[in-house]
Amino acid sequence: MTPSDLPDLTQRLLAAAKAAGADAADAMAVQGTSISVDVREGALEQAERSEGIDLGLRVFVGQKQANVSSSDVSDRTVEEMATRAVAMAAEAPDDPHAGLADPDQLVRDWDVDALELNDTSAEPAPDALRADALAAEAAAMDIAGVTQVQQATGAYGARDIWLAASNGFSGGYRRTDRALSCVAIAGTGAGMERDYSGDSRIFQTDLRPAAEIGREAGERAIARAGARKPPTGSYPVLFDERISASLIGHLLAAANGASIARGGSWLRDLLGAQVLPTGLNLVEDPHRPRTGGSRPFDAEGLPTRVRKIVEDGMLTGWTLDLSAARKLGFAPTGNAARSTSAPPSPSNWNVTLDPGTHSRADLIRDMGTGLLVTSMIGSTINPNTGDYSRGAAGMWVENGEITYPVNECTIAGSLPDMLKRIIPANDARTHLSRVVPSLLVPGMTLAGS
Repeated sequence: MTPSDLPDLTQRLLAAAKAAGADAADAMAVQGTSISVDVREGALEQAERSEGIDLGLRVFVGQKQANVSSSDVSDRTVEEMATRAVAMAAEAPDDPHAGLADPDQLVRDWDVDALELNDTSAEPAPDALRADALAAEAAAMDIAGVTQVQQATGAYGARDIWLAASNGFSGGYRRTDRALSCVAIAGTGAGMERDYSGDSRIFQTDLRPAAEIGREAGERAIARAGARKPPTGSYPVLFDERISASLIGHLLAAANGASIARGGSWLRDLLGAQVLPTGLNLVEDPHRPRTGGSRPFDAEGLPTRVRKIVEDGMLTGWTLDLSAARKLGFAPTGNAARSTSAPPSPSNWNVTLDPGTHSRADLIRDMGTGLLVTSMIGSTINPNTGDYSRGAAGMWVENGEITYPVNECTIAGSLPDMLKRIIPANDARTHLSRVVPSLLVPGMTLAGS
């Protein structure tokens, strides 16, 4: 089956749903290819290639809904999917907020080409992926002190997506991605430390050089050698740009309309209140070219748009799909996402936090004594209160200078308080879906030695 067959396939699903007794329906078809090549110690360790197609059908019977999925495109399976979905919907509880978009809510015009989601160059050969992975591994091993490379991986993926609904919507697009990563290890035995580097882009030509990725992985691993626990106490914590987006991710999760509708978010009573420092904006832009979170419309056929989630430090609204918007009494924000096996739910696209005026080095200098966090493990975050606790590793800073690597510590605080006091650097990578610089939190609790 070719990508040009997907529109017809979704229409077959809709017709089958109507014939089975559905009052309304939407359908999704995704056809994809993925290739992954892993190398270790200069040799091929694993190579995988997969090709397939997935179908999803959601039907409505009155105010009841059900979702079914399959990877078989035969007429018999399409009919069985529709029959099964309608039977399931008949047994489901009523949902007064379920339903498709009204025709006047649907996107009218879109320009997929302007988003540059598809690299039209030829799919890379497995040998090319292997060569890149080997080059990254070799560059890491050239760093003195690196004892081994745990894994270097080259990967490629392409997906054709088509959505259609009985309200008249029909549209789709193609998305490609190319990735290269390397995990290096320094030291031996109980003293081993590891770190990584990698890159993921839509276009092959934008991907960072393999040697640069491998070298950075090796240098990062070496920098962690001899790590020990930091002192326990209250200290400033600088979240490195590699992991700082997780802080903003917690804010986005708390502003998700589904969580707000359930009453399970620490942000539930803070609409219009200050959640970030005055002057900071958090902007969602689903139309940035060559960016992973870009899309011309959402999973319910609504137009995507630029919006300020936080403006001048104040929370302006929730992230809403149709269902959450109806529950809360707001207009949808065009943020529905879905897979073939589940109905839509709210999700964020590309977001950008305003940069600060100082560099990462400036913040290290100005923080005095504290912790630079470069990696985190585990997570204990109370969604109702925002209580925050995570395992961390990174670098200890004394008198504004990095002095030694640290590991096996825990950082804790209150997300509402932490976010209102963040100080951003100016080092964010602008090609990422979440453009967030290094973030300094002036005071957190550290549990170390």
